[in-house]
Parts: sequence; C-alpha cells; structure tokens
Amino acid sequence: MDQHPYQPPGPRRHDGSEPPIQAHRPDHGRSEAPAHDHGHGTRHGSGHGHGHGHSHGPAAPVSRHLRKVIAAILVPFTAAVVAGLVVLWPGGAPSHKHSGVGFDRQTQQATVTRVAEVSCASVSAGGGAPSTDASGGAPTGQRSGTCKKATVRVDTGKDEGRTFTEIVQPDQPRQLHQGEQVIAAYEPTAPKDLQYSVADVNRKFPMALLAGIFALAVVVVGRLRGVMALVALAVSFLVLNQFILPAILQGSDPLLVAVIGSSAIMLIALYMCHGLSARTSVAVLGTLISLTLIGLLGSVFIGWAALTGNTDDSTGLIHGLYPKIDMSGLLLAGVIIGSLGVLDDVTVTQTSAVWELHEANPTMGPRGLYRAAIRIGRDHIASVVNTLVLAYAGAALPLLLLFSIAQSSVGTVANSELVAEEIVRTLVGSIGLVASVPVTTALAALVVAADRSAPGGQTPAGAQSLPARGGRGRRRKR
Repeated sequence: MDQHPYQPPGPRRHDGSEPPIQAHRPDHGRSEAPAHDHGHGTRHGSGHGHGHGHSHGPAAPVSRHLRKVIAAILVPFTAAVVAGLVVLWPGGAPSHKHSGVGFDRQTQQATVTRVAEVSCASVSAGGGAPSTDASGGAPTGQRSGTCKKATVRVDTGKDEGRTFTEIVQPDQPRQLHQGEQVIAAYEPTAPKDLQYSVADVNRKFPMALLAGIFALAVVVVGRLRGVMALVALAVSFLVLNQFILPAILQGSDPLLVAVIGSSAIMLIALYMCHGLSARTSVAVLGTLISLTLIGLLGSVFIGWAALTGNTDDSTGLIHGLYPKIDMSGLLLAGVIIGSLGVLDDVTVTQTSAVWELHEANPTMGPRGLYRAAIRIGRDHIASVVNTLVLAYAGAALPLLLLFSIAQSSVGTVANSELVAEEIVRTLVGSIGLVASVPVTTALAALVVAADRSAPGGQTPAGAQSLPARGGRGRRRKR
C-alpha cells in the first residue's frame, strides 16, 4: 500500500463521536485504504452514520434528492411509452394475398435429389414451354452450352413428395448439387409443371450455427452481463417483430411507432444490461435527447431533400401492397431505429467514464469532470463515426461500383435518391452520435458533482462510499 502523509481527521459527527475510518482517505481520491475497510466488512464509529455506506450494501451512486429528480423525468416518460405500446399494439400483421413477387411468395422446403448434365439447346426440344432457371433469369432453351438438369423433391406442404425439374445455366452464379437443401417457390396460378421453382438455398443451419457461436462467445466473455445482453437482444427483436413492423403495416404513423418502439427497446436493454441505477438513468436521458435531435434533423432534411423512401424493389413492393404506408416516414423511422444501437454504446460509455473519474478523484467539480470525460468521448466519436460511415458504404458497395463503372461524378452520385438516402441516414445519425457525447457527459458530470454539495456541508452517502471493490475484488454495484 502506498504511504501517504498525515491527513487531519474529518469533521466530527453531531453527537461528538469519531468519524468513520473512511475519513482518513487522502484528498487525491486513492481508494486503497477504503478498499481494505470494505474487504473486512467492518466500520468504526457510532450508529449515527448520516447515511454512511454499510459494509455489505452497494454504494448509493447519487443522493436521494437527485434520484427523485431523475425519477420525476423518467417515470412519466416510461409511462408514456407503455401507454403508447398499449394504444398502438397491432395484434399481428394484416393478412393479404401473396403477390408472387420477391419475398412475397409461398415457399416450401425442398431437396435436390438428382443432377444430370444436358445440352442447353435440347432442354425444350419437346416443344414444351421452356423452364425458368434457378435464379429466375431468362427461360432456358434460348442459350447454348451444357446445362444441368436438377430433379427437386418438395419436402413440406400439401405437395410433399412431389418432384419438379430445374434447369441451371452454366454461367449461373448458384449451381445446384445433389443432396442440397433448397427453398422452392410455389405459384398456384401457374401451369402444374411450372408451379414450383428453386428460389434460394436453405442456409438455416449455418446461420443458426453462427448465431450459436456468437451467443457462446458473448456468454463466455461477458458471463452474467453477457447473458443479460442476449436476453435484451431477444427482447429488442420481439419488440421489432411484434410491435414496430405490424403496427406500421396496420397503418399507424411510422415515425410515432418508431419513437415508441425504440424508446421501449432503449429502456429494456439499458436497464436490463446495466442495472436499475442513476448511472443507467443518466445514459437513458442522454440517449433520449440524442434520439430527439436525430428525429428533428431527419424530419427536416428528408423533407427538404424530397426523399420519398421508395427507391428499390423492396420498398416499391411494400408501397404496392400497402399504399397507405408513409414511405418517407418509414425512412425516418429507420434512421431512428438504426441510430439507437450505437447511441446506447456511446452514452453508457460516457456515463461510466464520468462515474469512474469521480470515484478516482471526488474533489473534481462538474467542469473538471466534463473536461476529463470529454477527452475520452472525442476518441470514441472518431472511431464510431468512422465505423458508421464505413458500415453504410460497405452495404452500398455494389451500388457504388455501378456508379464507378458509369464514371459518374461525385455530385451526380450524391444527387441520386438512392445514394442521397444513405447520405442523409449516415450524416443525421452521425450528428446525433456526436451530440450525444457532450450532452451525456454534461448530464453525468452535473449529477455526480451535485452530490458533493449536500445541505449542511455533509458529503452524501454516494460520494463518501467510494470504494469500488469488496473483499473479493468484485466491483460494487453503482
């Protein structure tokens, strides 16, 4: 243990008894001596502790007054979110007749039972209608070369056991192999020999295996915190699939649905992963303010740039099936939901940084805490913003290649609605991300520093119970 110069004892209690051992902690906020005190689980002094922390209980992070102030903000907000969920709860997605286009097709599980090589020119020699290849491309029989004739067996549905033929062109990216599991699309209105066709490969097993490896890695490294993170992830997907998507399809305002749904995800995920504490509540407040900024900026610039949100086959199909959906509102909803995950990371990190700085040096005021934590935040901003931009660029890489092949100028590329949507999405989300750092840091600094000025000059329990570790080196809950 480091040797420290003699420090004068702290103020005596009102009843004249000696102050607790914790008062001998040096002014520089070192925690060695208090850590031993917590490790032995003993305290000296009379029972009139004025809220001084007990040896076996978690240290109170903020004073009771500040907890009441935070609760006065978050409790009504949480109640409003719950009310919104109840009022807008869709009760399931509306039914519709399958259009047979894109993902809106009836599908069954199938297996490739046999693959034989045939001449592409002789495939339709019998005079029948030419088959469609496995990628949905041009009919066969109009090309030369050696093709593959695959026999596919339907494994599910009312036609289980039925077989159909699929012709695979030699230059086709997806080649079929014997024993391969595939997805067969079904079109009941087509002629009987053309009702089934191979739509895709069945890749459920490798995807499930990868998800299992991810979950295992999270649990092994994160332990209980990792388990809670996975539970929060499952709840987030539940809110997305059971509330957000069906509510939008039912005709509710996409922006309102996204705000309520993302708020519910934020509250559940943050409190489940980080505990019900004032530290987490400050992160929630910082995230909420940043999401509000993102919503306002997104609404302004999506309208100003005249972005319709209907730019590709998927959005066109959605608009065709559900013409009442506000596609520009759907675009804004996507911006808000997409920004939420990164915001959670930044706000929790900044809040934790302020709390740890205050623990290391309780004499720091709000300005000092802010300056120290904002230096951490600047590094976080630089890395996360770069990650956001590269993530969007990676997703749009084929599109960018097309513009590069066409030798289009940067201005022409940026002006196209398809690219402009991604630019607005990226920049609006990044602005909210950047703003979340000073906002959350300032909130956290004000909260923890306000505890140092309790009425009567007494240091509140949260500030005085600074030791971060118990007798077994386990970090105490804040």
